[in-house]
Amino acid sequence: MNDRLFRAACLALSLAAAPAAFAKEPAPAETAPSAKAPSAKAPSAGQAAARERQKTCGTEWRALTDAQKATEGPKWPQFWSKCNKRLKGHDKA
Repeated sequence: MNDRLFRAACLALSLAAAPAAFAKEPAPAETAPSAKAPSAKAPSAGQAAARERQKTCGTEWRALTDAQKATEGPKWPQFWSKCNKRLKGHDKA
């Protein structure tokens, strides 16, 4: 037991005394503050409205039980199509 503690202490001391030359050098992108990533473009009004409709329809879809999903349409694409038309106001039914 003492031998293991002695070896662990020696290893810890040798690692603590290691020169700073082994330290990781920063990546070039970290050293150049003038290099900036392009900013993301804000979505258009139509894109934002489509995302809101999709979130609303997704919430409705998750709220349905399996039996209700069978009557509404067996798959998400069909449900999304009906829901999107309804929310846009283009539902003629």
